[in-house]
This record gives sequence, structure tokens and C-alpha cells, in this order.
Amino acid sequence: MTSGAALPSPDDLLVLLAVGRTGRFNTAADDLGVNHTTISRRIASLEKSLGGRVLVKAAGGWELTDLGRQALTAAERVEAAVHGLVTEPGGADHLKGVVRVSATDGFSAYIAAPAGALIRSRHPDVSVEIVAITRRASQYRSGLDIEIVVGKPQVHRAEALWLADYTLGLYGARSYLSEHGTPTRVSDLADHSLVYFIDSMLQVDELDLARRLTVSMRESVTSTNVFVHVEATRASAGIGLLPCFMADRHDDLVRVLPGQVEATLAYWLVARPESLRRPEVAAVVGAIRETVESQRDALAGE
Repeated sequence: MTSGAALPSPDDLLVLLAVGRTGRFNTAADDLGVNHTTISRRIASLEKSLGGRVLVKAAGGWELTDLGRQALTAAERVEAAVHGLVTEPGGADHLKGVVRVSATDGFSAYIAAPAGALIRSRHPDVSVEIVAITRRASQYRSGLDIEIVVGKPQVHRAEALWLADYTLGLYGARSYLSEHGTPTRVSDLADHSLVYFIDSMLQVDELDLARRLTVSMRESVTSTNVFVHVEATRASAGIGLLPCFMADRHDDLVRVLPGQVEATLAYWLVARPESLRRPEVAAVVGAIRETVESQRDALAGE
């Protein structure tokens, strides 16, 4: 900032904080209860006072510049000071806000949802939004605080934390196996159809590698949603390559060739450093880790 220039407004810094955490003007506007035009005006005002760009347009949203990251650090101090004025009697921290999580279908239902309920019981003013999607980690996490992905991600300006390994195994419905026979050797799989992801739409390399375990099998019902895999397998559409922690919940499914055909994959958590510094995001990450730990054996298929 040049000598004699106006000091940046604390309000402008808090707007930058909202944009920096979400990567989107519209999402920041919703969080702050203002409109998109106000966000644009505040960012322009901040850039004028600092004498440089704090945000640059990137694929899917906005990214902080080096100057923007310096300003965001100052904005976090402003936020902490403001929160310090309204700390509850006795010094107890009162968390509030919205935390947005994206995760695969199965993780969303059986890990993220219980973790969200845990957060609500501890911090009633924190809400958790869960977007169920199976994809690679985004290079630009616009509108998201936390991503849960399969396989170790290569990410830009983000932290990647290993959560847990989980196992995929082959399963057949009791009715299907009674009619078509239970494979006792890997070579027997050639006589059966596979229920799994749509090959042409699969975006996760590790899930594609798992498919190679069953190259001799022709495809039956395929889907982008793992819950469809489970239900199609239960309906005797074929033998499903399913996450054990989902399939083992159903007594009508039987594990096929255990120990011979299975894949071990890993869940990873990805988040921007500035998101992880938010107390409410850190609390959600902690709840996710706690829920994962309570289900580690089920995830491993044990």
C-alpha cells in the first residue's frame, strides 16, 4: 500500500474472507446476506486501497493472489477480534455458519451425514451442506469447504489428509447365486455379469483400476451412483463390485471370492488452508474423522 493511501476497510476485508473461503461471489453474497453487486463493489474498494489485485478469475471461481492471501490473513484477525466481542459468558466458543462438503455417495450417507448430525448436537448453529458426487479432487474448490475423494489427490493450494482405507468386494444376491451358481474360482466370473460404474463416465482412476479385477465379466446394470449398484445387485441383476461397508449391511447379499477378488482404496479429505482455519470447518473435519474411526472395521470389510 502506498504512503498516504486509505487504510483498507474492515468490511471490505470480511467480504474478501467470504469470497476467499468459497471461491464464488454469489455464495459469499448468500453467506453475508448481501447481493452480488455489493460483493463486487467491496472487492474493488479493497483492491483500490491496497493498490493491487486480490482475486483472479480461475476455472469455476476465484482464486486469491499473493496480495489477496496477505489480506485474507488480516481479515481472519478482524473476524477473530469481532468474534471475541461476542464470546459467550465463561469464554465458551460459540460456533455458527455453513460448512459445505462434497463426497462420494456412500461416504455422504454413512460418514458425512452422521458426522453432520454429530456437529448439530454439539454446535446447533452450524449447518452442514452435503453434495454427493464421485469425481477427482477439484483444482479450484469453488463453493466448497471440504471435499472427500477416492485416491490420493494432486491438488493446488490445498491440503490433502488421508482419512481411511476401504475395501471393494464382489457380492451376489442369495437368489441370484441360487439360480446362476456361486463362483468358486476367478475364472468362473466370465459366466456372470457385473454391476458397477458406467465405464465411459468414470472420473476416478482408482475406481477404474478396481474394474480391472473383473475384466472377464460383461457389464449388466451400470450407474454413476453406488446405491444403484447395491440395489441392482440385490435385485439379481448380476454380481456387484461393491464397497463392503455398504454391501455388508444387507443380509440378502453374499460375499463372493473373498480374499481373491477385492480392491483396497482410500478416502482423502481436501480443503483450502483458509477453510481449515475456520473453527466451524475444523469442527466438521474432526467429526468426520471421529465417525470414520468408529467405522474403520466396516470400511475395511472386516
